[in-house]
Amino acid sequence: MTIHFISSNQGSTQGSIQRSTSLGRMLCTLLLLTICDVGSAAKVTLDPSSWGHSAGSGCVGCHDKASPGLARQWHQSAHKSAGVNCMDCHRADAAEPDAIEHEGQVIATIVSPQDCGRCHQVEYREQAGSVHAEAYALIAERVPALAHQLTGAAMQAAGCDQCHGSEVKVRGDGTLDPATWPNSGIGRINPDGSKGSCSSCHGRHRFSKAQAREPGACVRCHSGPDSPDKEIFEASKHGMLYAAQREAMNLDSDTWIAGKDYTAAPTCVTCHMGAAGKIPPTHDVGMRNVWSLNTPVSQRQYLVVLEDDAKIELPATEKAPKRGSEIEKPDGSRGKVKVVATPDRRRSIMSLVCLECHSKSFTQGFMTQFDNVVELYNAKFGAPAQAIMAALYEQGLLTPLPFDEPLEFTYWELWHDEGARARHGASMASPNHAWWEGMYLVGRNFYSRFLPEARAAAGERAAELVEVQGKRI
Repeated sequence: MTIHFISSNQGSTQGSIQRSTSLGRMLCTLLLLTICDVGSAAKVTLDPSSWGHSAGSGCVGCHDKASPGLARQWHQSAHKSAGVNCMDCHRADAAEPDAIEHEGQVIATIVSPQDCGRCHQVEYREQAGSVHAEAYALIAERVPALAHQLTGAAMQAAGCDQCHGSEVKVRGDGTLDPATWPNSGIGRINPDGSKGSCSSCHGRHRFSKAQAREPGACVRCHSGPDSPDKEIFEASKHGMLYAAQREAMNLDSDTWIAGKDYTAAPTCVTCHMGAAGKIPPTHDVGMRNVWSLNTPVSQRQYLVVLEDDAKIELPATEKAPKRGSEIEKPDGSRGKVKVVATPDRRRSIMSLVCLECHSKSFTQGFMTQFDNVVELYNAKFGAPAQAIMAALYEQGLLTPLPFDEPLEFTYWELWHDEGARARHGASMASPNHAWWEGMYLVGRNFYSRFLPEARAAAGERAAELVEVQGKRI
Protein backbone atom coordinates (compact mmCIF):
# COMPACT_ATOMS: atom_id res chain seq x y z
CA MET A 1 0.00 0.00 0.00
CA THR A 2 1.20 3.43 -0.73
CA ILE A 3 -1.13 5.88 0.99
CA HIS A 4 0.87 8.14 3.31
CA PHE A 5 -0.39 10.21 6.19
CA ILE A 6 0.00 13.79 7.47
CA SER A 7 3.31 14.91 6.12
CA SER A 8 5.67 17.66 5.04
CA ASN A 9 8.71 19.80 5.50
CA GLN A 10 9.64 20.70 9.07
CA GLY A 11 11.30 23.96 8.11
CA SER A 12 8.38 25.01 5.97
CA THR A 13 5.91 24.01 8.69
CA GLN A 14 6.90 26.89 10.91
CA GLY A 15 6.74 29.32 8.01
CA SER A 16 3.46 28.14 6.52
CA ILE A 17 1.46 27.72 9.71
CA GLN A 18 2.79 30.88 11.34
CA ARG A 19 1.38 32.84 8.41
CA SER A 20 -2.13 34.07 8.76
CA THR A 21 -4.93 31.65 8.12
CA SER A 22 -6.12 33.84 5.25
CA LEU A 23 -2.75 33.51 3.49
CA GLY A 24 -2.81 29.76 4.04
CA ARG A 25 -6.28 29.57 2.55
CA MET A 26 -5.12 31.65 -0.42
CA LEU A 27 -2.30 29.20 -1.08
CA CYS A 28 -4.71 26.33 -0.69
CA THR A 29 -7.18 27.84 -3.13
CA LEU A 30 -4.44 28.53 -5.66
CA LEU A 31 -3.26 24.93 -5.48
CA LEU A 32 -6.73 23.53 -5.81
CA LEU A 33 -7.64 25.81 -8.69
CA THR A 34 -4.65 24.54 -10.62
CA ILE A 35 -4.78 20.89 -9.61
CA CYS A 36 -8.37 20.06 -8.70
CA ASP A 37 -11.48 21.36 -10.35
CA VAL A 38 -13.26 23.33 -7.62
CA GLY A 39 -16.48 21.88 -9.01
CA SER A 40 -15.49 18.51 -7.58
CA ALA A 41 -18.13 18.88 -4.89
CA ALA A 42 -20.89 19.47 -7.46
CA LYS A 43 -23.59 16.97 -8.22
CA VAL A 44 -23.85 15.31 -11.62
CA THR A 45 -25.07 17.99 -14.02
CA LEU A 46 -25.89 15.86 -17.07
CA ASP A 47 -29.45 15.90 -18.33
CA PRO A 48 -31.42 12.94 -16.87
CA SER A 49 -32.15 11.89 -20.45
CA SER A 50 -28.56 10.61 -20.45
CA TRP A 51 -29.65 7.61 -18.38
CA GLY A 52 -32.71 5.42 -17.88
CA HIS A 53 -31.92 2.78 -20.55
CA SER A 54 -35.10 1.17 -21.83
CA ALA A 55 -33.80 -2.36 -21.23
CA GLY A 56 -33.06 -1.68 -17.59
CA SER A 57 -36.45 -2.74 -16.25
CA GLY A 58 -35.90 -6.19 -17.72
CA CYS A 59 -32.61 -6.53 -15.87
CA VAL A 60 -34.21 -5.64 -12.56
CA GLY A 61 -37.16 -7.96 -13.05
CA CYS A 62 -34.83 -10.93 -13.54
CA HIS A 63 -32.25 -10.05 -10.90
CA ASP A 64 -34.92 -9.46 -8.26
CA LYS A 65 -35.31 -13.25 -8.41
CA ALA A 66 -31.89 -14.48 -9.56
CA SER A 67 -29.76 -12.34 -7.20
CA PRO A 68 -32.11 -10.60 -4.77
CA GLY A 69 -29.35 -9.34 -2.47
CA LEU A 70 -27.62 -7.56 -5.32
CA ALA A 71 -30.90 -6.15 -6.60
CA ARG A 72 -31.90 -4.91 -3.14
CA GLN A 73 -28.66 -2.95 -2.88
CA TRP A 74 -29.57 -1.16 -6.09
CA HIS A 75 -33.13 -0.56 -4.91
CA GLN A 76 -31.69 1.24 -1.85
CA SER A 77 -29.25 3.32 -3.88
CA ALA A 78 -29.11 6.94 -5.03
CA HIS A 79 -28.85 5.52 -8.54
CA LYS A 80 -32.32 3.98 -8.22
CA SER A 81 -33.72 7.27 -6.91
CA ALA A 82 -32.23 9.12 -9.88
CA GLY A 83 -33.49 6.58 -12.41
CA VAL A 84 -30.08 5.05 -13.20
CA ASN A 85 -30.49 1.35 -14.00
CA CYS A 86 -28.34 -1.71 -14.68
CA MET A 87 -27.96 -1.09 -18.41
CA ASP A 88 -26.88 2.51 -17.88
CA CYS A 89 -23.76 1.23 -16.14
CA HIS A 90 -23.17 -2.15 -17.78
CA ARG A 91 -23.98 -1.29 -21.39
CA ALA A 92 -21.13 -1.89 -23.82
CA ASP A 93 -20.24 -1.61 -27.46
CA ALA A 94 -19.82 -4.93 -29.25
CA ALA A 95 -16.26 -3.95 -30.20
CA GLU A 96 -15.13 -3.62 -26.56
CA PRO A 97 -12.77 -6.43 -25.48
CA ASP A 98 -14.95 -7.62 -22.59
CA ALA A 99 -18.33 -7.18 -24.30
CA ILE A 100 -20.65 -10.19 -24.10
CA GLU A 101 -24.23 -10.83 -25.16
CA HIS A 102 -26.56 -11.36 -22.23
CA GLU A 103 -30.31 -11.80 -22.50
CA GLY A 104 -30.36 -10.02 -25.84
CA GLN A 105 -28.23 -7.08 -24.70
CA VAL A 106 -24.52 -6.31 -25.14
CA ILE A 107 -22.99 -5.70 -21.74
CA ALA A 108 -19.65 -5.73 -19.93
CA THR A 109 -19.25 -7.44 -16.57
CA ILE A 110 -16.84 -4.78 -15.30
CA VAL A 111 -18.13 -1.28 -14.70
CA SER A 112 -14.87 0.66 -14.88
CA PRO A 113 -14.02 4.19 -13.71
CA GLN A 114 -14.29 5.20 -17.37
CA ASP A 115 -17.87 3.96 -17.36
CA CYS A 116 -18.64 5.81 -14.12
CA GLY A 117 -17.00 8.87 -15.66
CA ARG A 118 -19.80 9.16 -18.20
CA CYS A 119 -21.69 10.90 -15.41
CA HIS A 120 -19.12 11.47 -12.64
CA GLN A 121 -16.67 13.36 -14.80
CA VAL A 122 -14.81 15.36 -12.14
CA GLU A 123 -14.34 12.36 -9.88
CA TYR A 124 -13.06 10.30 -12.80
CA ARG A 125 -10.45 12.89 -13.73
CA GLU A 126 -9.24 13.21 -10.13
CA GLN A 127 -9.08 9.46 -9.57
CA ALA A 128 -7.34 8.81 -12.87
CA GLY A 129 -4.36 10.93 -11.86
CA SER A 130 -4.15 9.71 -8.26
CA VAL A 131 -1.75 7.40 -6.44
CA HIS A 132 -4.65 4.95 -6.05
CA ALA A 133 -4.83 4.55 -9.84
CA GLU A 134 -1.14 3.61 -9.89
CA ALA A 135 -1.40 0.96 -7.15
CA TYR A 136 -1.04 -1.94 -9.58
CA ALA A 137 1.93 -0.31 -11.30
CA LEU A 138 3.64 0.16 -7.95
CA ILE A 139 3.52 -3.50 -7.06
CA ALA A 140 4.30 -4.60 -10.61
CA GLU A 141 7.50 -2.56 -10.65
CA ARG A 142 8.77 -2.74 -7.08
CA VAL A 143 7.98 -5.98 -5.30
CA PRO A 144 6.75 -8.66 -7.70
CA ALA A 145 9.36 -11.05 -6.34
CA LEU A 146 7.80 -11.17 -2.90
CA ALA A 147 4.75 -13.07 -4.08
CA HIS A 148 6.35 -14.98 -6.95
CA GLN A 149 9.54 -15.99 -5.11
CA LEU A 150 7.71 -17.23 -2.03
CA THR A 151 4.36 -18.61 -3.13
CA GLY A 152 3.70 -18.03 -6.83
CA ALA A 153 1.05 -16.27 -8.88
CA ALA A 154 -1.85 -17.90 -7.01
CA MET A 155 -0.99 -16.02 -3.84
CA GLN A 156 -0.49 -12.76 -5.66
CA ALA A 157 -3.96 -13.10 -7.20
CA ALA A 158 -5.62 -13.83 -3.86
CA GLY A 159 -3.50 -11.43 -1.82
CA CYS A 160 -1.54 -8.55 -3.34
CA ASP A 161 -3.81 -8.04 -6.34
CA GLN A 162 -6.99 -7.83 -4.26
CA CYS A 163 -5.81 -4.49 -2.86
CA HIS A 164 -3.42 -3.21 -5.53
CA GLY A 165 -5.54 -4.50 -8.40
CA SER A 166 -5.01 -7.03 -11.16
CA GLU A 167 -4.54 -6.61 -14.86
CA VAL A 168 -7.86 -8.11 -15.90
CA LYS A 169 -7.50 -10.47 -18.86
CA VAL A 170 -10.29 -11.30 -21.30
CA ARG A 171 -10.51 -14.81 -22.73
CA GLY A 172 -11.32 -15.57 -26.34
CA ASP A 173 -15.05 -15.97 -25.68
CA GLY A 174 -15.29 -12.57 -24.00
CA THR A 175 -15.41 -13.93 -20.46
CA LEU A 176 -12.92 -12.78 -17.83
CA ASP A 177 -9.91 -14.88 -16.88
CA PRO A 178 -10.49 -16.23 -13.32
CA ALA A 179 -6.78 -15.76 -12.61
CA THR A 180 -7.40 -12.01 -12.76
CA TRP A 181 -11.11 -11.69 -11.91
CA PRO A 182 -13.01 -11.14 -9.59
CA ASN A 183 -10.97 -8.18 -8.43
CA SER A 184 -11.83 -4.76 -6.98
CA GLY A 185 -8.27 -3.62 -6.29
CA ILE A 186 -7.87 0.14 -6.23
CA GLY A 187 -5.36 0.22 -9.13
CA ARG A 188 -6.97 -2.48 -11.28
CA ILE A 189 -6.15 -2.33 -15.00
CA ASN A 190 -9.49 -2.70 -16.75
CA PRO A 191 -10.08 -4.15 -20.22
CA ASP A 192 -11.01 -0.69 -21.50
CA GLY A 193 -7.58 0.62 -20.43
CA SER A 194 -8.79 2.66 -17.46
CA LYS A 195 -7.21 2.24 -14.05
CA GLY A 196 -8.97 1.69 -10.76
CA SER A 197 -12.16 0.42 -9.23
CA CYS A 198 -14.82 2.75 -7.85
CA SER A 199 -16.42 -0.20 -6.07
CA SER A 200 -13.25 -0.70 -4.05
CA CYS A 201 -14.44 2.13 -1.80
CA HIS A 202 -18.11 2.55 -2.65
CA GLY A 203 -19.19 -1.08 -2.84
CA ARG A 204 -21.43 -2.22 -5.65
CA HIS A 205 -24.39 -2.04 -6.19
CA ARG A 206 -25.46 0.54 -3.67
CA PHE A 207 -22.42 2.81 -4.21
CA SER A 208 -22.98 4.51 -0.87
CA LYS A 209 -21.13 7.75 -0.12
CA ALA A 210 -21.60 7.03 3.59
CA GLN A 211 -19.79 3.71 3.22
CA ALA A 212 -16.88 5.38 1.45
CA ARG A 213 -16.57 7.95 4.25
CA GLU A 214 -16.26 5.24 6.90
CA PRO A 215 -12.74 4.22 8.00
CA GLY A 216 -13.80 0.67 7.16
CA ALA A 217 -13.74 1.53 3.46
CA CYS A 218 -9.99 2.14 3.73
CA VAL A 219 -8.89 -0.47 6.26
CA ARG A 220 -9.72 -3.40 3.98
CA CYS A 221 -6.34 -2.64 2.43
CA HIS A 222 -4.73 -0.22 4.86
CA SER A 223 -4.06 -2.70 7.63
CA GLY A 224 -1.29 -5.12 8.45
CA PRO A 225 2.50 -4.78 8.44
CA ASP A 226 3.10 -2.53 5.44
CA SER A 227 0.19 -0.14 5.88
CA PRO A 228 -0.89 -0.46 9.51
CA ASP A 229 -3.36 2.41 9.38
CA LYS A 230 -6.37 0.52 10.77
CA GLU A 231 -4.57 -0.36 13.97
CA ILE A 232 -3.01 3.08 14.27
CA PHE A 233 -6.24 5.00 13.67
CA GLU A 234 -8.16 2.90 16.18
CA ALA A 235 -5.45 3.49 18.81
CA SER A 236 -5.30 7.24 18.22
CA LYS A 237 -7.34 10.03 19.78
CA HIS A 238 -9.07 10.48 16.43
CA GLY A 239 -10.10 6.83 16.34
CA MET A 240 -11.24 6.92 19.95
CA LEU A 241 -13.47 9.91 19.22
CA TYR A 242 -14.87 8.29 16.10
CA ALA A 243 -15.78 5.09 17.95
CA ALA A 244 -17.45 7.04 20.76
CA GLN A 245 -19.33 9.53 18.58
CA ARG A 246 -19.96 7.80 15.28
CA GLU A 247 -23.67 8.62 15.43
CA ALA A 248 -22.78 12.31 15.21
CA MET A 249 -20.69 11.93 12.03
CA ASN A 250 -23.55 12.74 9.61
CA LEU A 251 -22.17 10.21 7.14
CA ASP A 252 -25.19 10.34 4.80
CA SER A 253 -25.06 14.10 4.32
CA ASP A 254 -25.14 15.39 0.74
CA THR A 255 -22.24 17.66 1.63
CA TRP A 256 -19.65 16.54 4.16
CA ILE A 257 -17.52 19.48 5.21
CA ALA A 258 -15.38 19.13 8.32
CA GLY A 259 -16.26 21.78 10.89
CA LYS A 260 -19.66 22.35 9.30
CA ASP A 261 -21.49 19.10 8.56
CA TYR A 262 -19.66 17.18 11.30
CA THR A 263 -17.28 17.97 14.15
CA ALA A 264 -17.22 14.76 16.21
CA ALA A 265 -14.07 13.21 14.71
CA PRO A 266 -12.04 12.94 11.52
CA THR A 267 -11.80 9.83 9.36
CA CYS A 268 -9.31 8.83 6.67
CA VAL A 269 -11.41 10.72 4.12
CA THR A 270 -11.43 13.87 6.25
CA CYS A 271 -7.66 14.31 6.12
CA HIS A 272 -6.85 12.90 2.70
CA MET A 273 -9.87 13.63 0.51
CA GLY A 274 -12.57 15.53 2.35
CA ALA A 275 -13.84 19.08 2.23
CA ALA A 276 -12.80 21.40 5.05
CA GLY A 277 -13.49 25.13 5.16
CA LYS A 278 -12.87 26.36 1.62
CA ILE A 279 -10.96 23.21 0.62
CA PRO A 280 -13.16 21.17 -1.73
CA PRO A 281 -13.21 17.38 -1.68
CA THR A 282 -11.05 15.42 -4.08
CA HIS A 283 -10.76 11.84 -5.31
CA ASP A 284 -6.99 12.29 -5.54
CA VAL A 285 -6.12 10.72 -2.21
CA GLY A 286 -2.41 11.59 -2.28
CA MET A 287 -2.50 15.27 -3.14
CA ARG A 288 -2.10 16.48 0.47
CA ASN A 289 0.83 14.18 1.34
CA VAL A 290 4.47 15.15 1.29
CA TRP A 291 6.55 12.40 2.89
CA SER A 292 6.97 9.01 1.24
CA LEU A 293 6.35 6.80 4.28
CA ASN A 294 6.45 3.36 2.65
CA THR A 295 9.98 3.52 1.26
CA PRO A 296 13.33 2.49 2.76
CA VAL A 297 14.19 6.16 3.32
CA SER A 298 11.43 8.78 3.47
CA GLN A 299 11.67 11.76 1.15
CA ARG A 300 9.76 15.01 0.91
CA GLN A 301 8.19 15.27 -2.52
CA TYR A 302 7.03 17.73 -5.11
CA LEU A 303 3.72 16.97 -6.79
CA VAL A 304 4.07 17.63 -10.51
CA VAL A 305 0.79 17.92 -12.42
CA LEU A 306 0.91 17.54 -16.19
CA GLU A 307 -1.43 19.06 -18.75
CA ASP A 308 -3.11 15.68 -19.29
CA ASP A 309 -3.86 15.63 -15.49
CA ALA A 310 -1.31 12.89 -14.87
CA LYS A 311 0.66 13.40 -11.65
CA ILE A 312 4.25 12.57 -10.78
CA GLU A 313 5.96 12.83 -7.40
CA LEU A 314 9.61 13.87 -7.44
CA PRO A 315 12.02 14.08 -4.48
CA ALA A 316 12.35 17.58 -3.07
CA THR A 317 16.13 17.12 -3.26
CA GLU A 318 15.86 17.39 -7.04
CA LYS A 319 15.32 20.65 -8.90
CA ALA A 320 11.65 21.15 -9.58
CA PRO A 321 10.69 21.21 -13.27
CA LYS A 322 9.42 24.51 -14.64
CA ARG A 323 5.90 25.10 -15.76
CA GLY A 324 5.59 24.40 -19.48
CA SER A 325 8.64 22.14 -19.59
CA GLU A 326 8.44 18.52 -20.71
CA ILE A 327 9.35 15.62 -18.44
CA GLU A 328 9.33 11.87 -18.80
CA LYS A 329 6.41 9.94 -17.32
CA PRO A 330 6.77 6.53 -15.64
CA ASP A 331 5.50 4.78 -18.78
CA GLY A 332 8.26 6.37 -20.88
CA SER A 333 6.06 8.92 -22.63
CA ARG A 334 6.50 12.64 -22.12
CA GLY A 335 4.16 15.24 -20.71
CA LYS A 336 4.10 19.02 -20.29
CA VAL A 337 4.16 20.43 -16.77
CA LYS A 338 1.04 22.39 -15.80
CA VAL A 339 1.87 23.15 -12.17
CA VAL A 340 4.28 22.05 -9.42
CA ALA A 341 3.08 21.85 -5.82
CA THR A 342 5.99 22.29 -3.42
CA PRO A 343 6.24 20.48 -0.08
CA ASP A 344 5.34 23.78 1.58
CA ARG A 345 2.08 24.04 -0.35
CA ARG A 346 1.17 20.43 0.26
CA ARG A 347 1.73 20.90 3.99
CA SER A 348 -0.46 24.01 3.90
CA ILE A 349 -3.38 21.99 2.54
CA MET A 350 -3.14 19.29 5.20
CA SER A 351 -2.64 21.84 7.94
CA LEU A 352 -5.75 23.75 6.93
CA VAL A 353 -7.77 20.58 7.47
CA CYS A 354 -6.30 20.30 10.97
CA LEU A 355 -7.11 23.95 11.66
CA GLU A 356 -10.83 23.24 11.42
CA CYS A 357 -10.55 21.67 14.89
CA HIS A 358 -7.11 22.65 16.23
CA SER A 359 -5.20 25.86 16.86
CA LYS A 360 -2.25 26.96 14.74
CA SER A 361 0.22 26.29 17.57
CA PHE A 362 -1.22 22.83 18.22
CA THR A 363 -1.05 21.94 14.52
CA GLN A 364 2.46 23.29 14.17
CA GLY A 365 3.65 21.37 17.22
CA PHE A 366 2.14 18.12 15.99
CA MET A 367 3.67 18.47 12.53
CA THR A 368 7.08 19.22 14.04
CA GLN A 369 6.91 16.12 16.26
CA PHE A 370 5.98 13.99 13.26
CA ASP A 371 8.73 15.42 11.06
CA ASN A 372 11.29 14.81 13.81
CA VAL A 373 10.39 11.11 13.99
CA VAL A 374 10.73 10.66 10.23
CA GLU A 375 14.08 12.45 10.19
CA LEU A 376 15.28 10.36 13.14
CA TYR A 377 14.34 7.15 11.33
CA ASN A 378 16.06 8.32 8.15
CA ALA A 379 19.32 9.36 9.79
CA LYS A 380 19.74 6.61 12.37
CA PHE A 381 18.36 3.56 10.59
CA GLY A 382 16.89 4.05 7.10
CA ALA A 383 19.81 5.68 5.28
CA PRO A 384 22.58 3.58 6.94
CA ALA A 385 20.74 0.31 6.25
CA GLN A 386 20.09 1.32 2.65
CA ALA A 387 23.78 2.19 2.12
CA ILE A 388 24.93 -1.11 3.60
CA MET A 389 22.59 -3.10 1.36
CA ALA A 390 23.72 -1.15 -1.70
CA ALA A 391 27.37 -1.89 -0.89
CA LEU A 392 26.71 -5.59 -0.44
CA TYR A 393 24.93 -5.81 -3.79
CA GLU A 394 27.61 -3.73 -5.52
CA GLN A 395 30.40 -5.99 -4.25
CA GLY A 396 28.53 -9.16 -5.28
CA LEU A 397 28.14 -10.29 -1.67
CA LEU A 398 24.39 -10.64 -2.11
CA THR A 399 22.79 -12.17 -5.19
CA PRO A 400 20.62 -9.97 -7.44
CA LEU A 401 17.63 -12.29 -6.89
CA PRO A 402 15.36 -10.79 -4.22
CA PHE A 403 14.38 -12.73 -1.11
CA ASP A 404 16.76 -15.64 -1.50
CA GLU A 405 18.96 -14.73 1.50
CA PRO A 406 18.05 -14.12 5.18
CA LEU A 407 19.44 -10.58 5.24
CA GLU A 408 16.98 -9.50 2.55
CA PHE A 409 14.04 -10.54 4.73
CA THR A 410 15.53 -8.76 7.73
CA TYR A 411 16.03 -5.57 5.74
CA TRP A 412 12.53 -5.78 4.24
CA GLU A 413 10.94 -6.07 7.66
CA LEU A 414 13.16 -3.31 9.05
CA TRP A 415 11.90 -0.59 6.68
CA HIS A 416 8.73 -2.06 5.19
CA ASP A 417 7.08 -3.35 8.36
CA GLU A 418 8.62 -1.84 11.49
CA GLY A 419 9.88 1.35 9.88
CA ALA A 420 6.56 2.03 8.17
CA ARG A 421 4.71 1.40 11.43
CA ALA A 422 6.88 3.90 13.32
CA ARG A 423 6.45 6.59 10.68
CA HIS A 424 2.72 6.03 10.25
CA GLY A 425 2.28 5.92 14.02
CA ALA A 426 3.86 9.34 14.36
CA SER A 427 1.82 10.72 11.47
CA MET A 428 -1.50 9.60 12.97
CA ALA A 429 -0.86 10.24 16.67
CA SER A 430 -0.60 6.71 18.03
CA PRO A 431 2.31 6.75 20.51
CA ASN A 432 2.30 2.97 20.96
CA HIS A 433 2.76 2.38 17.23
CA ALA A 434 5.32 5.15 16.91
CA TRP A 435 7.43 3.65 19.71
CA TRP A 436 6.84 0.11 21.03
CA GLU A 437 5.34 -1.27 17.83
CA GLY A 438 7.55 0.92 15.66
CA MET A 439 10.85 2.62 16.41
CA TYR A 440 11.72 0.31 19.30
CA LEU A 441 11.47 -2.71 16.98
CA VAL A 442 13.41 -0.86 14.27
CA GLY A 443 16.27 -0.19 16.68
CA ARG A 444 16.23 -3.63 18.25
CA ASN A 445 16.31 -5.42 14.94
CA PHE A 446 18.81 -3.02 13.35
CA TYR A 447 21.39 -3.80 16.06
CA SER A 448 20.50 -7.40 16.95
CA ARG A 449 19.68 -8.82 13.50
CA PHE A 450 20.46 -6.56 10.57
CA LEU A 451 24.04 -5.52 11.44
CA PRO A 452 25.18 -9.02 12.51
CA GLU A 453 23.72 -10.53 9.33
CA ALA A 454 25.33 -7.80 7.22
CA ARG A 455 28.73 -8.49 8.82
CA ALA A 456 28.30 -12.20 8.14
CA ALA A 457 27.43 -11.51 4.50
CA ALA A 458 30.43 -9.19 4.12
CA GLY A 459 32.86 -11.67 5.70
CA GLU A 460 36.48 -10.73 5.15
CA ARG A 461 35.47 -7.71 3.06
CA ALA A 462 33.60 -5.96 5.90
CA ALA A 463 36.48 -3.53 6.51
CA GLU A 464 36.58 -2.66 2.82
CA LEU A 465 32.88 -1.92 2.80
CA VAL A 466 33.22 0.26 5.89
CA GLU A 467 35.90 2.30 4.14
CA VAL A 468 33.90 2.63 0.94
CA GLN A 469 30.55 3.47 2.49
CA GLY A 470 31.59 5.15 5.72
CA LYS A 471 29.23 2.89 7.67
CA ARG A 472 30.19 0.69 10.55
CA ILE A 473 28.95 -2.84 9.96
